[in-house]
Amino acid sequence: MTAVTLYHNPKCSKSRQTLALLENKGVSPTIILYLETPPDASTLKDLLSQLNVETRGIMRTSEDEYTEQNLEDDALTQDELIAAIIATPKLLQRPIVVSNNQARIGRPPESVLEII
Repeated sequence: MTAVTLYHNPKCSKSRQTLALLENKGVSPTIILYLETPPDASTLKDLLSQLNVETRGIMRTSEDEYTEQNLEDDALTQDELIAAIIATPKLLQRPIVVSNNQARIGRPPESVLEII
């Protein structure tokens, strides 16, 4: 079976639903509690590539910290946005599932089934 990784926040209902969906399909993912162990810049760049999105595509733009840190500024570089995610992991969209060198954001949870 292919390895599956879940960037998980157990307090998030979509993250819990995604984990339950995976487990119901017989998948036991490697769980990364990203609030406790944030991904590094290289990992975030890999996720962006696997998701085929720009940096803000993995950011929770509705979080207060996004506005407080002025992250909507179009002049910010990818590296600056990634540094903000690392410094404030709450800004990372959740959940993210990685499998077969592809990734999906579990919103809705069923979207992750495309890659497992």
